[in-house]
Amino acid sequence: MKDAKGHILYIGKARDLKKRVVSYFRDKAPRDLKTSLLVGKIQSFDTILTNTEKEALILESNLIKQHRPRYNVILRDDKRYPCLRLNIKSPYPNLTGARKIEKDGALYFGPFPSAGAVRETLKIIHRTFKIRKCKSANPKPRERPCLNYQMDLCLGPCSRSVDPVEYGAAVNEVILFLRGRTPELMTHVGKQMEAAAARQDFEEASVHRDRLLALERTLEEQVAATTDFKDRDVVGMARQGRAALLIVLFIRSGFLLGNRPFYFPETIASDADMITSFVKQYYEEASFVPGEVLLPNPPEDQTLLEDWLSDLKGEKVRIIMPKRGEKAKLVGMAQQNAAKGLREELEVARAERALLDRVQRRLALTRCPERIECFDLSNIAGTEGVGVMVVFEKGNPAPSAYRKYRIKFASGADDYAMLSEVLRRRYKKVDVEQPLPDFLIVDGGKGQLNMAVAVLKALRLYGSFDLIGIAKRDPERGEAEDKVYKPGRKNPVNLKKDPDVLLFLQRIRDEAHRSVITYHRKRRLKAYRRSALDQIPGIGDRRRVSLLKHFGSLKRIRAASVEELAAVPGMTRRVAQAVFEALR
Repeated sequence: MKDAKGHILYIGKARDLKKRVVSYFRDKAPRDLKTSLLVGKIQSFDTILTNTEKEALILESNLIKQHRPRYNVILRDDKRYPCLRLNIKSPYPNLTGARKIEKDGALYFGPFPSAGAVRETLKIIHRTFKIRKCKSANPKPRERPCLNYQMDLCLGPCSRSVDPVEYGAAVNEVILFLRGRTPELMTHVGKQMEAAAARQDFEEASVHRDRLLALERTLEEQVAATTDFKDRDVVGMARQGRAALLIVLFIRSGFLLGNRPFYFPETIASDADMITSFVKQYYEEASFVPGEVLLPNPPEDQTLLEDWLSDLKGEKVRIIMPKRGEKAKLVGMAQQNAAKGLREELEVARAERALLDRVQRRLALTRCPERIECFDLSNIAGTEGVGVMVVFEKGNPAPSAYRKYRIKFASGADDYAMLSEVLRRRYKKVDVEQPLPDFLIVDGGKGQLNMAVAVLKALRLYGSFDLIGIAKRDPERGEAEDKVYKPGRKNPVNLKKDPDVLLFLQRIRDEAHRSVITYHRKRRLKAYRRSALDQIPGIGDRRRVSLLKHFGSLKRIRAASVEELAAVPGMTRRVAQAVFEALR
């Protein structure tokens, strides 16, 4: 569905498209808020026919991700929750952290609620199972085994011959543990302990006993949720006004392992639309699909969703809306957690809005500073000059909107010229991806602020948004706090009675400083790694490495003849002549 300008408003699918579209335009049909707003803007339709309803479901999901229409529910989750990755393609797999699930043949476990939860899980695994701890894709050969092997915490494939079957058994135990099969794993370890004791191999039996005790302690910390020991996800939803929050409780083998919330600050979709869109978008990217998904409300196209989830899992998946019993209590618990999470999100949003209102009032800004841009610069003696723009939206950093600038025209350690260049490059072109800010902050005092004013006047943007300069305090002059300057005002703004406002401005400035220092450090390291060979036509990474390996240093390369240079593997007579001439 498109508006008068051809912008996509909504993407949907239906088995009977005519009935679905007509239902939007029946005068007597009751409409929810989303439909009422949508219908008033629709000017045209595009349709695509598919062979099956399942194909339509997949196509709908792909098109929504591509076009992100205004009236579809979009699962925007800026956090990349950490997972654990097990590279089963390696002969001796190991566990590493990951923030993105790739289709690379590896096994992924998670997501975990925080990096701390990943570290704690790895600590338990490394203490209990003898898989290698090194992070390389394959174990690097060593003459002496590492300390983990000497402490009997690793089988040591880096320094000794390890039977892949023996190592694979340890990996399988790790997989059981990470999939929440702790009771099953405990039974397996208990049998190993008894078998070792029966052979009178009491040393090995004691190792299995210690592992069993560690697993028991882990199991005690988990919350028993059901008595049937099945895998299921439980979804809860809470709404207040246009804000909504959905939460997923992860139950594995009957134990509650964690949860993951999804907050929607503003949505006008119905409950059924929210649930349906959530299920489609969440499980498309999920690392694991359980056998049951418990929902608080029935979704649209339940049978179709079950078939689609079954295809993803490779076995039957059921969607259930329980009304009584143990499963209904689980949904009630998810609903309670969703309501609690929504209250917390709304409280945070109210506090952030109140702070922005105080910033506007105290600095006498023309509008609420919902989008704030801050610039900082860095260079060393005028070399490798860089600038960075950081963006805060509604009081929080928006890293995807940050921009980095390598100084191209300003020469020497001229901060004013560099600031002028960066501001001109940023504001000479304004588009949808980079709209004008409500509030601009430059790192510096009156000089930097006046330069920003001059640039904005030249671009005819002065007055389009507010701006200030924030200068660091000078302890030698007895200054106790940073100074905030506004255009046309001689003295800095007194913020002693509003420390939270000053702290917020400092936080933005410090984030810009951190970002520009990080970028400058990368540029500087890259410059230090440059070689005189990099500037010679025909010399790439391979030939440069080959020359340095062959001669040992740049000095010896410079002293070599054309014939000696041409004799290096990978070199040609023409490139050797170019190197010979360039280095002289």
